[in-house]
Amino acid sequence: MSKTNINIRTDAEIKSQAQEVLSQLGLDLSTAINLFLRQVIYNRGVNIELSLPEQKKKASLGGWEDKIIIADDFDEPPDLN
Repeated sequence: MSKTNINIRTDAEIKSQAQEVLSQLGLDLSTAINLFLRQVIYNRGVNIELSLPEQKKKASLGGWEDKIIIADDFDEPPDLN
């Protein structure tokens, strides 16, 4: 199989961070890009999930907020005063 070069432009910090992660996986940037390209061919598209990180939801007590008392020491009943 003949080889060809691909020239891409990316932010230097992104490249550096990606190379650090890839090296921990035992890969170099060239191998990772080749893996990506092979996956594009295999999946006949880009198989990358794009989503926003989930926001942490505040726990809701269904209207029982300020009505539930939790004891500081579970061996003793709560102070209701």
